[in-house]
Amino acid sequence: MAGASLGAELAPHASILMLEAEDRPGYHATGRSAAFWEECYGGPEVVPLTLASGPYLRDHGFLRRRGAVYVGRGSDAGALDAFVERFRARGATIERIGREVLEAHIPGLRPAWTGGVWEPACSDIDVAGLHAHYLARFARAGGTLRTRGRVERLDRTGDGWVVAAAGAEFQAALLVNAAGAWADGIAALAGVPAVGISPLRRTVVQLRVAPSPPDDMPLVLDIEGGFYFRPENGRLWLSPQDETPSAPCDAAPEELAVAEAIDRLQQVVDWRVEAVERKWAGLRSFAPDRRPIYGFDPADPSLFWFAGQGGFGIQTAPAAARLGAQLLLGASRDGMTAGLDPELYSPARFRP
Repeated sequence: MAGASLGAELAPHASILMLEAEDRPGYHATGRSAAFWEECYGGPEVVPLTLASGPYLRDHGFLRRRGAVYVGRGSDAGALDAFVERFRARGATIERIGREVLEAHIPGLRPAWTGGVWEPACSDIDVAGLHAHYLARFARAGGTLRTRGRVERLDRTGDGWVVAAAGAEFQAALLVNAAGAWADGIAALAGVPAVGISPLRRTVVQLRVAPSPPDDMPLVLDIEGGFYFRPENGRLWLSPQDETPSAPCDAAPEELAVAEAIDRLQQVVDWRVEAVERKWAGLRSFAPDRRPIYGFDPADPSLFWFAGQGGFGIQTAPAAARLGAQLLLGASRDGMTAGLDPELYSPARFRP
């Protein structure tokens, strides 16, 4: 999603080659997303990107309203209150709710869960549709996509770069590092210091449960970060919100994470788990401060970072790509990006 969205924004204004290491775009994190747009996801400093992206996603039909509820036990009352205060200050539309409202949203909720936070705007995202939209925009504007194009070598020249990939060499004035979990590796090939991007594995399982979850049930998240789940075509998508450090790779789920997810679910609701139908994992890549990285590298201004987008890269794609393109092209902000502070996301924050 990072490369496709930024490429779509840039292609009308420049000659763009997008190199994809795999057989097809979206094989890794994009194709394994839990597929929701949630105003508070990613932390307070990501909220502006999420809110700025919302109108584009809604106007193009990529969002379907679901709602979200953060749940907590009695001992979590302070955390729930603090959550509301912190995210309201950033513009999120949320409200504190009690047990009675929780029961209306979550059938079979166990008694220990007594409070929550309601977020009405949370929506499912058509991730495949959004990705295809950006790839189509990129192609229509004359962009070139090369799959099976894993970068093998990067050579700095006097006026740009020579990129060796897919058995060929390409010349470019600017190099954009949108390589997700592999972003620090690309920096190393370019001779630029890494910023410390950490790929973390996240597991999702699809369960058949009884009773089946209502189709209109909201996304349910633990205020302590121990799980989230939502219905999907009569089944339940569930994650233990694991963050297991990993080398960049084709991530696979581990049985322990699946077992932990099910155990945590059974502490929340009284549903019976009848079968694990699918399971998968993806890598979410974070900078040390968990903010994304958008901008020219101070060590080499011919390399532009567009990475570190954690688990929020899809829901922030429209605003992030628009901002990234404006920074690359030296263009003015527009209505989508006027409220964003690019200094929050600059790679300069990691340089002495």
